[in-house]
Amino acid sequence: MENRLDRLCDKGKGQDQGKTAMQPSLAAGLRRALGFAVALAGLAVAACATISVDSAPEVKQKVVSERAQARWQALMKGDLDAAYAFLSPASKKATPLKEYAGTIKPGMWRDVKVDKVSCEAELCKVQLAVTYDAKMMKGITTPIWESWVIEDGSAWYVYR
Repeated sequence: MENRLDRLCDKGKGQDQGKTAMQPSLAAGLRRALGFAVALAGLAVAACATISVDSAPEVKQKVVSERAQARWQALMKGDLDAAYAFLSPASKKATPLKEYAGTIKPGMWRDVKVDKVSCEAELCKVQLAVTYDAKMMKGITTPIWESWVIEDGSAWYVYR
């Protein structure tokens, strides 16, 4: 790969004078970007670690906790497409994205913290502390329970 980039960077060597080649700084930037992309892809694969019903309870709890936190981060940002991606296949089949988005009111949540995750077989229960703002009161923290299911190598939010 490096040889190809080096060839592209060779200014005018063996090329017609009318053609231009990439500047060395551009090639260096491309190499850095390629390295970053490869590292990012590796992180994505690691983050999508496969879990199953037979995984250790600690593994299930960790994966479900991280996915629940990530789903709420998407909700707090107002990224309903990303939040919808965490729904279980059955939840998505029962609730199309447009319907789901119509029931969510982004902008009211301020913070979320996963307090507890307990898993039995393929079902996990997650207790979260969600802080939100209401019209007359700011910073209200309330516990919320969610159900998550382990299916197809990952953990999915069960939307009701």
